Amino acid sequence: MPISPRLLLTAVLILPLPLTAAVARNATTTQDVQAEDARLNAFLDSAFDASIALSPESVTSLGGKANYDKLDDYTGAVADKRMVMAEQTLAQMKAQFDPARLGIQGKLTYRLFEFQVANQRRQHRWRDYSFPVSTNGSPAGEIPVFLINQHRVTSVADAEAYIARIRETDRVMREVAARMRVQATKGIVPPQMVFGPARADAKKVLVGAPFSSGPDSTVMADFAKKVAALDAPQATKAKLLADARTALTGPFKRGYDTLFAALDEIEGKAKGNNGAWSLPAGEAYYAARLYNFTTTDLTAEQIHQLGLRQVAAIGAEMDAVRQQTGFNGDRKAFFNFIRTDPRFKYENSEAGREAYLNDARALIAEVMGKAPQYFSVLPKAPLEVRAVEKWREATASTAFYNRPAPDGSRPGIFYVNLADMSQVQKVQNSGIAAHEGAPGHHFQIARAQELTGLPKFRKLGGYSAYTEGWGLYSERLADEMGVYKDPYQRFGMLSLQMWRAIRLVVDTGMHAKRWTREQAQQYFRDNSPLSEIDLKREVDRYMNNPGQATSYMVGQLKIAELRARAEKELGAKFDIRDFHEAVLANGMMPLEVLEQVVGDYIAAKKG
Repeated sequence: MPISPRLLLTAVLILPLPLTAAVARNATTTQDVQAEDARLNAFLDSAFDASIALSPESVTSLGGKANYDKLDDYTGAVADKRMVMAEQTLAQMKAQFDPARLGIQGKLTYRLFEFQVANQRRQHRWRDYSFPVSTNGSPAGEIPVFLINQHRVTSVADAEAYIARIRETDRVMREVAARMRVQATKGIVPPQMVFGPARADAKKVLVGAPFSSGPDSTVMADFAKKVAALDAPQATKAKLLADARTALTGPFKRGYDTLFAALDEIEGKAKGNNGAWSLPAGEAYYAARLYNFTTTDLTAEQIHQLGLRQVAAIGAEMDAVRQQTGFNGDRKAFFNFIRTDPRFKYENSEAGREAYLNDARALIAEVMGKAPQYFSVLPKAPLEVRAVEKWREATASTAFYNRPAPDGSRPGIFYVNLADMSQVQKVQNSGIAAHEGAPGHHFQIARAQELTGLPKFRKLGGYSAYTEGWGLYSERLADEMGVYKDPYQRFGMLSLQMWRAIRLVVDTGMHAKRWTREQAQQYFRDNSPLSEIDLKREVDRYMNNPGQATSYMVGQLKIAELRARAEKELGAKFDIRDFHEAVLANGMMPLEVLEQVVGDYIAAKKG
């Protein structure tokens, strides 16, 4: 599950809070320690707020309305500002706070912020390397999604701000086009396979009124629906709709044309479909990416070998299930059986899509009913299951989770890409719903936002190995919860596990071992029952986002290792609810810190 990087937020500069000599000398009692922890939280929350203020889209995502008529700066300048501010905040924190005077959570917060800034510093060197337009998404699709899902309209002023953001699209596309051209001068050009799908999805946004005849386009339909619900005079509503049409056919359309021109210009500079090794200083860039996504010092070769071992181990589990079904044939024959037998297919129609969504909702409802046996605290935010919108199917991942708004104005959303139901495997539905919804990302990300006593960067930030590791762990946890009803559903879960093990091999293969795109696709075919459309989409995703795909299995293996340790050391004192609370109740963290937190939980439980 890819989670939008624009929502994995970083704390930065704030104005220093006064540090009195009395506090500095006497923060020794429990009350003083609590006060010092609270003061640190306030310090870093102000830093977080300052960071968020640089991103109008993030402010909206978190439920605020400051700069409600603006979209983000896409020039890359904000990253530079955040780096400077983060370094200043870190220096101020070290000058004003003594870890010895902090409580358990305060010490952990201090350590986590140090880690965050150190990693931010390491990654900042490579800030020009990410592709703003790729098969993982682009502003052409992300801006409509943002307006539809996150820009609330409860007043005429909100509607006017929506129109202003439509107009802002022109600026955004000019900035994106300029950035892509600068990248190209540095030898940083997206792979060839990016351009066709990105262009095609962007064109779908411009289908319908007011761009052409027929029903309203996606953005116009959303705006009209929101305006219709307003308590305002009809003349006011009519003017809002007219202004929106003018904004769409004017600056909005002009912005898309600017993006198309840049794609046409830069496409000819693409040299092929190669991994990070082909970029300037590609080896060092990929090493930094692996660290960022796994929060470990594992090398590409170590991760590759880990993947090979996991592919073998999960393959053995698959064979056991295959034998349990009584299938007469080897593993590859069983893969083909799962891919092609009609019993494992949904109808390739709107009815088939709705059947998929209903099955996913049923799985989530069952998990929610059983969850109190496995969790002591459940997230309060609601969870919805939705199909990816038609106009971004070509550049959307197979499935992903969008976090809820902290103020409750937007639910958590599990999106699934149902572009071609003939390629969707029914046996994988339950495992995907467990990962993206419950007990996966929703139980972790929504829950983190609801924690109290922690600074915002720990509740709203993120580490891919932690979040995706939990999602993958949840697929097996759902098996423990008894929600897979037959060997085929359990095989579906194992096929998802194999998928993530293959990622370790394929990601490092393409970016460090110079595997071709076709080699990576073939490795998927040889080792998993993944559909052709999914495996091609996945390989392209890894090509565009080096290292991210390795985070899932690395994170899951660490969580599983820590659980096994807790079960062994605690024996009869082990309670799965307590273990899950230790993992989830401390906010987002790198794996080395998670190991410390679980170690502290074990020690406390031992007494």
